[in-house]
Amino acid sequence: MKTYVVGGAVRDALLGVPVQDRDYVIVGATPEQMVAQGYLPVGKDFPVFLHPKTHAEYALARTERKTAPGYKGFVFHADAAVTLEEDLVRRDLTINAMAQQEDGTIVDPFNGRDDLERRIFRHVSPAFAEDPVRILRVARFAARFPDFTVAPETNALMRRMTEAGEVDALVPERVWQELARGLMEKKPSRMFAVLRDCGALQRILPELDVLWGVPQPEKYHPEIDTGVHVMMVIDYAAAQGCDLPIRCAALLHDLGKGVTPSDQWPRHHGHEMHSEKLVAAVCKRLRVPNDCRDLALMTAREHGNVGRALELRASTIVTLFERCDAFRKPLRFLDMLAASECDHRGRTGFEDGPFPQRAYLQQALEAAQTVDGGKIAEWVRQRYPDQLQRVPEAIRAARVEAVAKAVKQDDG
Repeated sequence: MKTYVVGGAVRDALLGVPVQDRDYVIVGATPEQMVAQGYLPVGKDFPVFLHPKTHAEYALARTERKTAPGYKGFVFHADAAVTLEEDLVRRDLTINAMAQQEDGTIVDPFNGRDDLERRIFRHVSPAFAEDPVRILRVARFAARFPDFTVAPETNALMRRMTEAGEVDALVPERVWQELARGLMEKKPSRMFAVLRDCGALQRILPELDVLWGVPQPEKYHPEIDTGVHVMMVIDYAAAQGCDLPIRCAALLHDLGKGVTPSDQWPRHHGHEMHSEKLVAAVCKRLRVPNDCRDLALMTAREHGNVGRALELRASTIVTLFERCDAFRKPLRFLDMLAASECDHRGRTGFEDGPFPQRAYLQQALEAAQTVDGGKIAEWVRQRYPDQLQRVPEAIRAARVEAVAKAVKQDDG
């Protein structure tokens, strides 16, 4: 019975980056022997045990066999005769198929160490093709390690998997889970570059895939290409350490430009309305969590208005607050402003330029929040006891006045 550290912990240690989690594999043991030594069984699909003292997870070395389409169609086999190499060969990439013995010796049957040095993602064996989730994982690893490239033979294999329909078998929740994890990595644009290269993005997120090649006015978008712009936006959001809802909003905010008729290019009048509809459809299909969905919808609809904030009258600004439910959910509105700033700065030459709109609207919201609706309602009740419908009107008027004073406007 031998214990090994395997997978990402070995890879990250060799790369010199912090090791977050350690996965352990035990070779030469049966489930009965594990239980006899005090390990607690927790695995449903294959034998996984909790260490009696540390509660770390230990898996028995196992093999697997494909039995049905999709990532759940596997039968696992684990017993004392399964070797370490048999366990490692089922893993996705060579850089994840290394093990470390208790004395620190690295076991590397598939030359993962060489691929680490060369910064290459390479599949271990043809068995890679049996699990479509691995396409998403490779793309996510590219976002985490942006200086790595996908080996040509691995990209070709992923393309064949996509063409065979394996990607179509992925359940929406798993697609979103991997996309969300990739969005939170160092350079999210690399994830989408890998998915595009193998054709998978067109299958899982066609609304985004069509943005490449769609032009925008060069005056406002020197990068011109909409797909390039969106990638710049999400990378800027990542560089700022934004939370997932903001990164999701940054990713989806311009989907409407993909449905603009080509004879109207490079202009995209009304793209915000189309974007909002497409965001709703994407979020429903992928079962995106409510916080990400709601912020993405708001950003898609309003990012143009945020960009024009300095031109808006105080009354229009208050209408914007009302439409966004900013008085009840001010933090979400502020997140929308952050996503809109990412949109502004995700353009060639605009990365470090001024964006006063965010502070301007934040100042306006703070001013509107100072209005005491209770006092105004009491004043209306005393003065117009039979006209209580005036309460909302009076509160709105006070908010408009407060905003106008705060941003030094004469709202007329």
